[in-house]
Amino acid sequence: MALGPRLDLRQSQSLVMTPQLQQAIRLLALSNLEVETFIAEEIEKNPLLETAAGDEAPPPPAEPEATGPDTDGDGFDDEPAPPEIDAGGGDSALDIDPDGEDFHQDSPVDSGRGLDGGLGLDGIGSGGGGAGEDGPDFDAFASEQVSLHDHLLHQAGEILSGGDLILAAHLVEQIDETGYFAGNLLEIAQRLGVPLAEVERVLAVLQTLDPAGVGARSLAECLALQAKDANRYDPCMARLLANLDYLAKGNIAALKRICQVDDEDMADMIRELRGYDPKPGLRFSSAGERVDAIVPDIFVARRGPVWAVELNNATLPKLLVNRSYYQELASGPQDRQSRAWLNECLQSANWLLKALDQRARTIVKVASEIVTQQEGFFRHGVSHLKPLTLRAVAETIGMHESTVSRVTSNKYLSCERGLFELKYFFTSGIQSADGGDAVSAEAVKSRIKALIAAEDPNRILSDDQLVEMLKGEGFDIARRTVAKYREAIGLGSSVQRRRQKAIGRAA
Repeated sequence: MALGPRLDLRQSQSLVMTPQLQQAIRLLALSNLEVETFIAEEIEKNPLLETAAGDEAPPPPAEPEATGPDTDGDGFDDEPAPPEIDAGGGDSALDIDPDGEDFHQDSPVDSGRGLDGGLGLDGIGSGGGGAGEDGPDFDAFASEQVSLHDHLLHQAGEILSGGDLILAAHLVEQIDETGYFAGNLLEIAQRLGVPLAEVERVLAVLQTLDPAGVGARSLAECLALQAKDANRYDPCMARLLANLDYLAKGNIAALKRICQVDDEDMADMIRELRGYDPKPGLRFSSAGERVDAIVPDIFVARRGPVWAVELNNATLPKLLVNRSYYQELASGPQDRQSRAWLNECLQSANWLLKALDQRARTIVKVASEIVTQQEGFFRHGVSHLKPLTLRAVAETIGMHESTVSRVTSNKYLSCERGLFELKYFFTSGIQSADGGDAVSAEAVKSRIKALIAAEDPNRILSDDQLVEMLKGEGFDIARRTVAKYREAIGLGSSVQRRRQKAIGRAA
């Protein structure tokens, strides 16, 4: 065959991923608070976007998703159809696995409708509105916290001066966030050219400051400083602090001999130690850091025989497109470039509203299926939590597994049993010993915790005994799995628990 150039015509199919569609897919993985931040940034960039005023009547709210008897075989009762998104994907435009598709650039879409108004479950505290409509943010009035170093330097400045104050500042810099002195006194003395005794004297002054125990070089010294501050540092307490390893091992008999005290005095000393703070500096470790409480993204409440599932729209501002402002700008004199920019702003605003609406409906759909699958948990607690996978939910609601993964990332669900991350409801299964249905790993952890909590202090349960007890209750589980679950819920081994209970009895 002769070699030469030629033209071939071929047909192929590929998914066209516009920047707006990629943005909408990323919105699925954001929590409500992150979406609120994203919306605020978009409002700054797009003059046609604005939030609804507090006295403006919002659009009529959508009906909450209710899980109950299935009338059409799809797992939902009369679910409203999501709006179409004209991006080549229809209803499933957001239900895409980007790892298996080619991304291409295309023009944005210029039509859509507004985001539904405020959704809220009665009696759960949800409301509709943007920032400023939920009352004042009392966290904003919290005074700025002082760091541990600033707190110590302020106190040192009141009792020290001159060279001692300069030396104290160098020593404070060597105190870590837990309140312990981590430096080397000899090196500091040599670097500053002062006698070692002077450095030790200033450190002793720092050890008298608030919080009690700060500046210690070991746990024993930290507890001794707090005992001195409480006027409880006597020879018996000193001997106890010098032999903390016996206390860690639960060897109370040896401690009584060393300290030369009876049972009552030993119990009183142990109770005293339990009241001390082994890391006194941590109360200042969060200085300057804002700790935000977890805000639920989804509310679940019982409505008779069904469950109502709604988004927490109180954390999302009502987003609107200011079309009157668009008409005002469009009717004025403008060149071709300005007209193109204005049309792009309108298209971007319309798409964002449509993407937020699709996001809300997708999250509610996934959350409703989770509630349906885990109804036993919502009615009876963690012992009725069933094994569940992302694939099982995706196949039931007809979505891709990656879409369900995005929806369940960084989202929290609030129900009468508390606040839970959506990922909490996806757990591995433990096969039943009698061949019945598998049970959730979380249910097994809960049972292990209950068995250990009810164990006799004089007959601590070993992992082998826990395995036998769980098999007697129908859980087919290996010893190493019991150990892994026990450690995951923060429970020590039988030896560690025996020591803890011995110390507890002594106290």
